[in-house]
Amino acid sequence: MNDLTVLTQQHTDRTTIAVSGEVDLQTCPRLAQAAFIAATENETLHLDLSGVSFMDSSGLNLLVLLHRRLQAKGGRLTVTGLQPQPAHLLRLTGTYEVFSDASASTPPPSHRQRP
Repeated sequence: MNDLTVLTQQHTDRTTIAVSGEVDLQTCPRLAQAAFIAATENETLHLDLSGVSFMDSSGLNLLVLLHRRLQAKGGRLTVTGLQPQPAHLLRLTGTYEVFSDASASTPPPSHRQRP
């Protein structure tokens, strides 16, 4: 069984959700419930994923749905603290740049030129 911890903090200008554990098919519904409630209460949702070591397509789908839902009402989703595997997943799927703060928390892969 995968453990997932979801801590939500309400601020006047945003809701912050700190997540730790693995975000996968089994655990994603718990994060989705907290995130969708937060997205209805505030227009800016900040996800701190610094404690997430693994994310599968369920987590990716959730991020995209949240982004679209918030964007439709003039809101914003920010994602920070991406660990290597979730960051790699976002890069592979072309969604890394969609989440505005993702690039600030995880440097892009280095590109070495061969001589």
